Amino acid sequence: MASAIPNAVLVDPPKTESVKSLAESTCLSSLPSIYTITHNLHAEAVSNDPEDSVPIVDISLLASGSPDEQSQVIQQIGKACLDWGCFMVINHGVPERVMKEMVEAFLEFFNLTGEEKQGFHGKHVMDPIRCGTGFTPLQEKVFLWRDYLKFFTHPEFHSPNKPAGFSGVNREIWWAVRSGGLIS
Repeated sequence: MASAIPNAVLVDPPKTESVKSLAESTCLSSLPSIYTITHNLHAEAVSNDPEDSVPIVDISLLASGSPDEQSQVIQQIGKACLDWGCFMVINHGVPERVMKEMVEAFLEFFNLTGEEKQGFHGKHVMDPIRCGTGFTPLQEKVFLWRDYLKFFTHPEFHSPNKPAGFSGVNREIWWAVRSGGLIS
C-alpha cells in the first residue's frame, strides 16, 4: 500500500497506548492496520430518522410527579434499555458547575502522558479501572478510533487518582446519581 504522505519512509508504527498519542505522533507515516476497518461495520445503524435517536428521559418526575407520572418514566427507561441499551437523562438536578468540572476532569485525564496513565491499563474487562483504545485488546482484530476510560462505582466506588481532583469530582457525580440523581 502506498503512503498517503509523499516521500514518507514507511516505518513500523510506534507502539501506541492511546488514539491521542497516535494522532500526535510525528513519526507516523501510515495508519496502523489495527485501526483500519475494511468495510462499514455500522452501515445498518446509520439513520437520519428522528425516530431513531437515542431516547431522552426526563427523570424530574421521579421525585416530584404523581405515581402515574413516575410509572410512565420507569416504563420509558425500561423501553429505552430494551430498544437501545441506553438513554439520555435530562432534568436530573446535577448542577451545571459539577457537570463542567467532570468534563474538565476527563479532559485532564486524557491529556496525561502514557506513563502517567500506565497504572490504569487493565488486563481484564472486569478490572475496576481501565483505560485504553480497544475494549478487549487481546481479542479484537480492529480497534475503534477512540480512547476510553471505564471505572466501576458500584457496589464499591473506584476512580483514577490522577489528575488531582478527578476522583473528587466523580465522587460528587456518583453521589448525585446514587441518591436518586436529583440534587436540590
